[in-house]
Amino acid sequence: MNQQIIERAIREKSVVTFNYGGHSRHVEPHILGVNGGSLQLLGYQIGGSSRSGGPLPEWRRFELDRITNLSITTRKFSGRRSFPSGRHSSWDRKIIIVDS
Repeated sequence: MNQQIIERAIREKSVVTFNYGGHSRHVEPHILGVNGGSLQLLGYQIGGSSRSGGPLPEWRRFELDRITNLSITTRKFSGRRSFPSGRHSSWDRKIIIVDS
């Protein structure tokens, strides 16, 4: 179920909200893929909180099986954001990537 919701949010460029590691997250979903045998989301966290308490916004990876209370918001984002390194991190397999 989470996979279908994330895929839809990526296609529609919609911000998602969910709980992860005991924290509420507000995320622009950019890549859904497999890394190290785990289904993961790479997203740009724009709101909420995290265990690290690091500043937002920030790029973060999330394991789909640890995401709860996932929902698509009405808030849209414009598309791909630039990465500090100029490229995405590595993946075993990319399932869907947000359009530019």
